[in-house]
Amino acid sequence: MKKLSVAVAVCAVLASSYTSAEVRINGFASIVGGKSLDSDSTLYGYDDDISFKNESKFALQLSADLHEKLTATAQIIARGEDDFDATFEWAYVTYEYSDELQFSAGKMRVPFYKYSDFLDVGYAYRWVRPPKSVYGIPFSTYEGVSVVYSSQLGDWDSTLQGFYGAFDGDIDVFGTELPAELNNLGGINWSLSYDWFSARAAYIVADTSISSEDSGLIGLVSVLSDSGLTNTANDLITEEDKTSFVGVGFSIDYENFLFDAEYTQFEVEDSILPEQSQYYASVGYRIDSVIVHFTYEDNDDKHDSSRFNTIESIPALNSAVNGALEGLRAQSNVYTIGARYDFHPSAAFKIDFSRFEDDITDTETDVVAVGVDLVF
Repeated sequence: MKKLSVAVAVCAVLASSYTSAEVRINGFASIVGGKSLDSDSTLYGYDDDISFKNESKFALQLSADLHEKLTATAQIIARGEDDFDATFEWAYVTYEYSDELQFSAGKMRVPFYKYSDFLDVGYAYRWVRPPKSVYGIPFSTYEGVSVVYSSQLGDWDSTLQGFYGAFDGDIDVFGTELPAELNNLGGINWSLSYDWFSARAAYIVADTSISSEDSGLIGLVSVLSDSGLTNTANDLITEEDKTSFVGVGFSIDYENFLFDAEYTQFEVEDSILPEQSQYYASVGYRIDSVIVHFTYEDNDDKHDSSRFNTIESIPALNSAVNGALEGLRAQSNVYTIGARYDFHPSAAFKIDFSRFEDDITDTETDVVAVGVDLVF
């Protein structure tokens, strides 16, 4: 409640300054209910009891025109998974130097994906949730600066963005919340569009540190260090490790036919984290105010084979290190069929059925979710 009170107070302050700045208040919401169809497994936070809390959210976005090409934007969001505690997702200022060039500074969204700017706005896409295999990096914002340059390249619309900053907070590392810092976080992304076709590419780097105190590795790291295997121990610790992200994708919206595909690759060098590569391909068809769609996702997390059997002289430790590396191996596929019905100019009803196939454990989990997305 304290966070909500702070958010309400900020809204009141911004609204009271209306005489000196034009303030716009917009919002969006998603009311989502879902459940797993399997009694002994969970997916996307759902078990076999229906929940309307896990993926529901409400948000307000405030934008103040401070004149002289300067604007301030804040987004306050309350997520069901966080007991609807309101937090500031975004808070930044933008200076529009010209029609083509603008500068921003503050807390903003990291431009990993095509839908990054609309990640929480369910109304902006056709699924109940974006494909999690790709849209799964455990943080989404940074604090820093951004430069956006928009132009025309012949008949193509071009948007080039560069950004730099840092992230400091808890992230989910394979089911465990751990403190993390990403310094020198920066990159570029370039989007091109022409008529019914658009494409995008992104390249992002950072120096990543993740606390190992609660990761379950601290005991193994200590044994390796005591055995004189400092280099191997350091390989299990994520401390200022070079990190890279590459993402490419394209979209087609031709008459009633829709197609989206994105591929991403994420790697933290010399750390316990495996190299992650994933992609999705989604096809949809629009029938008046209804879209039916099918999506396939693929996820593959693994370490390079050269990282195994590095200390064969000590079989027990060699086995422990191999186990730690192999324990993070993941390979899965997700099939989703669904539909979206725009029953109102500002609201859409959605239903998705997803089947998750774990190729490591040879198990399947099915989840069905329904929801209503609103913008206002």
